[in-house]
Amino acid sequence: MIIRTDSGHPIDTADLSPEERHVIQKLLAWMTLVDSMDQFCQKKEQALAAGWNDSGPVRETRALTRIIQHLEKQVRQRLKNLSSR
Repeated sequence: MIIRTDSGHPIDTADLSPEERHVIQKLLAWMTLVDSMDQFCQKKEQALAAGWNDSGPVRETRALTRIIQHLEKQVRQRLKNLSSR
């Protein structure tokens, strides 16, 4: 999957480790379910700490950091849109 950040920078998830992809999958699911940025950040920290199949912490590479920042921005926008209704 190609994730294009707001700056237009494409990141191919095929270039990430399986553990990193697993974290992204978890966050993609959580980004539509959380009620706050704090909750999303908690889920991110839990996913990074647990790793894949509780294999241990996942190191946050530059690419993973960019993707997470992109997802956080989308969550902020979704929550902002919800609060303005």
